[in-house]
Amino acid sequence: MSRVLVGGAGVAGVAAARALLARGATVTVVAAAPSPGADELAASGVRVVIADPAPLELLDEADELVVSPGFAPHHPLVTAAADRGLEVYSEPELAWRLRGPGAPAWLGITGTNGKTTTTTMLAAILTAAGRSTAALGNIGEPLVYTSDPDGRYEVLAVELSSAQLHWSRDLAPQAGALLNLADDHLDWHGSFEAYARAKEAVWRAATPERGGVAVGNLDDVRVAKALARVTGRTIGFTLGDPAAGQLGVRDGWLYDEAFGAGRLIETRAIRPPGAHNVSNALAAAALALSYGVDSAAVRDGLAGYRPEPHRNAYVDTVSGVDYVDDSKATNPHAAYASLTAYPRIVWVAGGQLKGVDVSDLVASVADRLTGAVLLGVDRAEVAQALARHAPRVPVVDVASVDDGAMAEAVRAATELARPGDTVLLAPAAASLDMYASYARRGDAFAAAVRDLVTQTGEPIEDRELERHGGGRQAT
Repeated sequence: MSRVLVGGAGVAGVAAARALLARGATVTVVAAAPSPGADELAASGVRVVIADPAPLELLDEADELVVSPGFAPHHPLVTAAADRGLEVYSEPELAWRLRGPGAPAWLGITGTNGKTTTTTMLAAILTAAGRSTAALGNIGEPLVYTSDPDGRYEVLAVELSSAQLHWSRDLAPQAGALLNLADDHLDWHGSFEAYARAKEAVWRAATPERGGVAVGNLDDVRVAKALARVTGRTIGFTLGDPAAGQLGVRDGWLYDEAFGAGRLIETRAIRPPGAHNVSNALAAAALALSYGVDSAAVRDGLAGYRPEPHRNAYVDTVSGVDYVDDSKATNPHAAYASLTAYPRIVWVAGGQLKGVDVSDLVASVADRLTGAVLLGVDRAEVAQALARHAPRVPVVDVASVDDGAMAEAVRAATELARPGDTVLLAPAAASLDMYASYARRGDAFAAAVRDLVTQTGEPIEDRELERHGGGRQAT
């Protein structure tokens, strides 16, 4: 068995190291700092090196390098491995290579936005069809834990990030969906072209020889052009009326013209609301139908679907102002979807922009903004875009980066808002400059709103989240 160096001792690194060790590999793990995962591996007999930066001489004792998504192509350890001719790959790629006979099938989902919603929608449909399944990959437990045919799962809904796909070679889900393509993670990939190429790897099986299926969003010009280059079977989805071989929307219903299923479910039943989530539901339906699931399961799965937190989630209403948490909007493309769902918005934005320009986003939603509250490391860039494209919109800058920053932001937004407005946390940026995750950021927003309710003494209004399963109906 080969000698493998594993970069990182987070969830993916620990899982990869354990799987390799179980199969007789000689494993060394290098991590930037001590962690429970590193301690666990050391207790299992894995050589663990704590060092930052990672000592390049570790590569002299390795045949392969398995990296977590934090290792970009320009990372010194990665470039040194390439110079030595070592193969570099990710935990999902390792899981794919370790799959044995009887291992579960994979249905893959990627895109700039909507991955987790679509993946969990797909898992809900597969469950409704009676298939043993789970939503894994970039969410949930690591994929290497499903490589052995233990009978737990028949088919997996697999969310794949651009970094995971970049570090893959053989990984080829039997059906893969590309939801959309917009500027994101350019600091990691180096260019949009490299980012897009990584995403298109979800279609690796869609060739005449392999017989896989490529599912793509025809309403996204970049995706549609890429889908047209696929040599194998393609299924497009659109919010318009579907042609033969497509899924779309007809007379207010999700409609299938690719698999013979016909009417699937009314668009108004899709939760969270919004055109982008109807699009996500179409992608999930296409993947499920490609696997042989029937229309009843698509209907039942989507009707019973409960959205993941922090995705256009209604929090509360105070003094006639709605408060909505879309902390998962970690790039401009995602923020646009929620910003266009409400007519009058006080926008809470900012964080790590990851090298992406927000000017086009601000210009496209300027007429909806009644105020903006900015926080985070790159808030000045958002402020500059607002000054250029929405000069009449009042802007509050929150310079604080401590635990009270979000409470300050919510107070400032409340002062700007008027009855009928929506205070919307849609940061258009990542969270790690201030929070451990986008979820923590969303939790902080919701907590600040709850404090506001307590301070005002207002009764809590009926929650659309409870009545409809997440996300207030856009107006």
